Amino acid sequence: MKTEIKKLYYTIGEVSNIFNVNASLIRYWEKEFQIIKPKKNKKGNRLFTQKDIDNFHLIYHLVKERGMTLKGAKMKLKENKDDTLNNFEVVKTLKNIRKMLVDIKDSL
Repeated sequence: MKTEIKKLYYTIGEVSNIFNVNASLIRYWEKEFQIIKPKKNKKGNRLFTQKDIDNFHLIYHLVKERGMTLKGAKMKLKENKDDTLNNFEVVKTLKNIRKMLVDIKDSL
C-alpha cells in the first residue's frame, strides 16, 4: 500500500504552478481575500497551508471558471461560503466522474 505524503507548506511558486497563474496573481488574491493567510518565514517568503490551497481553489473556481468579478467572489465567500464550498465539491466530483468515464471510453 502506497501512502501519499502531503506537504505542510507550499511556496508561492508551487501555488502558482498548481493553478497555472503568475505568482503576482497569487499575491494579489492573498491581499484581496481575507481567507488566505500564509505564514511567512524569517526571509519573508510566503508559506501556504493546505487550507490556503483549498481556499485558492474556491477563489479560482469563482473567478476563473464561473467568471465572477473579485468583488462578486468576495461577497459570495463572505455571505455564503458553505454553499459555495458545496457547489465547488459537486463540480469537482462531476469532473472526476467525467474524467473516469472518458478514460474508460478511451480504453475500449
